[in-house]
Amino acid sequence: MLQKCEGIVIRSTDYGETNKIVTLYTREWGKIGVMARGAKKPNSRLSSITQLFTHGFFLVQRGTGLGSVQQGETITSLRSIGEDIFLTAYASYIVELTDKCTEEKKPNPSHFELLFQTLNYLNEGYDPDVMMNIYEMKMLNLMGLYPVLNQCSVCGSTDGHFSFSIREGGFICHRCLSKDPYHFKLSPAAVKLLRVFYYFDLSRLGNVSIKDETKAELKKIITAYYEENSGLYLKTKKFLNSMDQFRNQL
Repeated sequence: MLQKCEGIVIRSTDYGETNKIVTLYTREWGKIGVMARGAKKPNSRLSSITQLFTHGFFLVQRGTGLGSVQQGETITSLRSIGEDIFLTAYASYIVELTDKCTEEKKPNPSHFELLFQTLNYLNEGYDPDVMMNIYEMKMLNLMGLYPVLNQCSVCGSTDGHFSFSIREGGFICHRCLSKDPYHFKLSPAAVKLLRVFYYFDLSRLGNVSIKDETKAELKKIITAYYEENSGLYLKTKKFLNSMDQFRNQL
C-alpha cells in the first residue's frame, strides 16, 4: 500500500552498491525504516531526498517488513546546517539521540514537531548549545527519566538556594546538601534555565542570550545526568566534544 508521510531523515546507511536504508522520523507513524533503491546513483530522484536532516514528504510502499520509499519532495531546506561543520555536528547528535531513544512505529506528533523546530532553529542561526540542551532536557521523559526540577528532591521545599544532585535525581536545596556531598552547585540563572528548558514550549522560543559560564554549568549538569542515567554512549556526542575543543583553538 502506497502512503504519504511527512518525515525527517535521521539516519542513512549504504546498502549494496546503489541502495540506502533510510530511517525516517515521521509525523504520522513515528520512526520507520525504508529502503531507497538506487538512491546512491548520482542521477537518482531519491538521491537528495534521502540525505541526512532532509525534511520532506515521502511516498512509501508499506508492508509487514521494511518498506520502500518511492519518491519524495523537500519541504524545508536546512542548507545552513549542511554547509557548516559545527552545525552538522550538533544536528548529527540530535538525530542520533532521537534514533536511540524512540521506538519503531510509535507515533508521537508532538515530538516530531520538537525535532523539526530544533533543527530549523539551528538552521536559522540560534545558539546551537542552547538548542542542544533544550532538546536533551525534552528527551528525558521519552527515556523514562523525570528529574525533580520544581522543588527540592529531598524535602520538597520550593524556596532556598538550589544545587543539583545526580543521586537524588534533581534539585536539592541548601538545607539538604548533606544528603549528597557530590552535588553540583548552581547559579540562580542555571536553576531557572534548567526549569525553562524542561517545561516550556519550544514554539514560543524568542531570542536567547546566555552567558558562557552559565552555558558551561548547564552542559556539565546535563552531561552528568545523561551519563549516570541514560546508558547512552553516542559517537556523535564524542565527536561534538572534540569539535568544541577544536573550535576553542580557532
